[in-house]
Amino acid sequence: MVKHRGFPGRLPGSDYQFVIRRANPKGVTPLTERPRFKDRRQADRIADEAFLAALWEHFGEEPFVRGNLDAGRLSWLFGREVIPAEEPFDPASYDAMLRIDVDRAAASFPEVFA
Repeated sequence: MVKHRGFPGRLPGSDYQFVIRRANPKGVTPLTERPRFKDRRQADRIADEAFLAALWEHFGEEPFVRGNLDAGRLSWLFGREVIPAEEPFDPASYDAMLRIDVDRAAASFPEVFA
């Protein structure tokens, strides 16, 4: 599992995790597309924005390996702002390649790209 050095571990001042420390011995947690409803808590929206900002700062438009990025946090963006960068895509692989869909991400989180 690739560890992304320099990537923030969590949202400062919260328990929102951005990376995991070690691979899950029971198997990789697959990425799933989670629906985001308009009535989500403000803290959840702030965590999504901070995570996307960290992805953008760390990787930019380049494809990146999933590695030790938290599957739960990625799943809130997966299928919309973060999309597969390879075909066939294995959602249950630490080696899966992802990329930011810049147009969609800028529409959803304009503050990150301002």
